Amino acid sequence: MEISLKNISQVIQKNILPVALGFSVLIGWEVLVEYFEVPPYLLPGPVLMFKTLWSDRLLLGSALWVTLKITFFSFCLATLIGVLLSFLLVQSKQIERALLPYAVLLQVTPIVAVAPLIIIWVKDTTLSLVICASLVALFPIISNTTLGLKSIDPDLMNYFKLNKAKRLQILFRLRIPSALPYFFGGLRISSGLALIGAVVAEFVAGTGGTGSGLAYQILQAGFQLNIPRMFAALLLISLSGIFLYSTMAWISKTALKDWHSSESSGDES
Repeated sequence: MEISLKNISQVIQKNILPVALGFSVLIGWEVLVEYFEVPPYLLPGPVLMFKTLWSDRLLLGSALWVTLKITFFSFCLATLIGVLLSFLLVQSKQIERALLPYAVLLQVTPIVAVAPLIIIWVKDTTLSLVICASLVALFPIISNTTLGLKSIDPDLMNYFKLNKAKRLQILFRLRIPSALPYFFGGLRISSGLALIGAVVAEFVAGTGGTGSGLAYQILQAGFQLNIPRMFAALLLISLSGIFLYSTMAWISKTALKDWHSSESSGDES
C-alpha cells in the first residue's frame, strides 16, 4: 500500500503538477488579456491562439514537418560526427590538443554569422539548413561523449591492461559502457539545440513557398501583423522541443535503468 501511494505521489509530482501549473498560466493569461482588452495584434489570448492553430493547421502542420525534418537529419548528423570525433579524441593527448580547440571554436561562433556563408556555398537549401543546425548541435555530443570515454575506473583500466587488452577491446568493453550516461546527457541537450539551429537557419535563409518551415511562417506572420499565427507557430516549436527532450530522456531511461544509478528506480525526493 505504501509503495502504491508513493508511486501515485511521484506520478502527481512528475505529470499532474506541471500540467496544472501550465493551465493556471494559460487561464491567468486569458483573464488578463480579456480584462485589459489587449488588442490581438499586441498579445493574443490563449483561446485565440488555439483557434488560429486549428484554423491554420494545414499551413502550420506542413511547416512543422519541414522544421522537424531538418531537425532530425541535423541531429543524426551531429550525433554521428560527434561520436566519431570523440572516439578520435580519446586515442591520444596529442590528437585531443590538436582538435578540441576547433570544436570549441565551432561552439562559440554564432551560427547567425556562419549560416549565410553556408547557404551561399551549398546550393541545396535543405542540405545547407541541415549543416547549419548540425553545427549548433555538435559540441554537446563531442564534449559529453569525450568526457564519458575518459571517465573510467582506473582499477578497471589497470585490469584490462593487465590482461593485455587491445585498444579496440578497451574502447568497446570499457570506455563505451562507461560513457553511455554522458552520451545520453549530450543527446538531451543536442536534440533541443538541433531544433534551435534549424529555426535560426530558416530565419537566415528566409526560404518560402511549400518548403518553408515554422521560422518562415513566424516571419510572414510578423510582416502581416498576424500575431495569433505567430504565437501558434511558437507554440508548435516549444512543444516540439519538449517532445524531443522527453523522447531522449525516455531512451536514456530505457537504456540505463537496469544497470546505472542515474536512471535506476531508487528513492526520489
